[in-house]
Amino acid sequence: MPLVAHNALPTFDRLRGDGITVLSTERAAKQEIRELHVGLLNMMPDAALEATERQFYRLVGESNPIAQFYMHPFTLPTLPRGEAAQAHIAQFYESFDTIREQGLDALIITGANVSHPNLADEAFWQPLIEVIDWAWDNVTSTLCSCLATHAVLQFRHGQTRVKQPHKIWGVFEHRVTDARHPLVADVNTRFDVPHSRWNDVSRAQFEAAGLKVLVESAEAGVHLGVSHDGLRTVFFQGHPEYDTVSLLKEYKRDLMLAAAGKLAEFPPFPVRYFNRQAQALLAEFGSRMQAGETLTFPEAHLLPQLDNTWHDTAEAVIGNWIGCVYQVTHRERGLPFMPGIDPGNPLGL
Repeated sequence: MPLVAHNALPTFDRLRGDGITVLSTERAAKQEIRELHVGLLNMMPDAALEATERQFYRLVGESNPIAQFYMHPFTLPTLPRGEAAQAHIAQFYESFDTIREQGLDALIITGANVSHPNLADEAFWQPLIEVIDWAWDNVTSTLCSCLATHAVLQFRHGQTRVKQPHKIWGVFEHRVTDARHPLVADVNTRFDVPHSRWNDVSRAQFEAAGLKVLVESAEAGVHLGVSHDGLRTVFFQGHPEYDTVSLLKEYKRDLMLAAAGKLAEFPPFPVRYFNRQAQALLAEFGSRMQAGETLTFPEAHLLPQLDNTWHDTAEAVIGNWIGCVYQVTHRERGLPFMPGIDPGNPLGL
């Protein structure tokens, strides 16, 4: 069912423009459909703050026909912000104190930029741990994205991420490793997921922590895992929420930094993302920049060459996640179950 625009966050208008159904609170009140309240702890840097809102709101809004979704964005005060982002957050985001008081059915925690090898040295570490601890005791399920997964593995399970010799960057083929779990029900057994990270938590580390791996790539490692109970914490190492252009924008950023002498070398192409024509365009552009020419990045010529091979599966997994949350919260609140659901084992595990 649709997202409910219970505040004036500009993301709602952008999603309407993309064809996503977004209801006003007045229209939502007229429908006899259960509400689900989903928090978004958005730790992304300023340049990606609103894009990350749209990506996760879109996935939740498209995911499942069983509820109206009230999204509750918040962030951590220790994260560095510019004036524009501070104004956006002050106007449209909620405080953690308010969220803690009112409660959530589910929580999504995004990644973040870091500046220290050890996550525990980051300024956001203690506030993030406070949120994770509260969610463990009070939220039906928390979905951790990328760095948030690494933080929970380190904080709760003593498994520290490992820096890789090369960046895990691109669109990688994955396989479902346990098709019995409801999070991957009716999902393709082989599908793509984007990744963009230097660090990795391995299958061996997930298993040493007592966690279950559900989706894995031979090249990129674990993508999807779950806590021992099957739902309390869901772990992503990849970025299924990414837009088609997300990796292009990352490549452009790194290319321009390299051209300005702020990176030691020009970036490699993200794996399985640019086709041959796009690679040829970028190779020519890079060589001309290295020769000293001042050029405009050929984004308009590259966009038609990009394919999205991951969104449908991402939508299916998020839909399954929301469905599991719905079932468990029904049990906890003594509400009637959907047909075919066993109240004693709502996840079918």
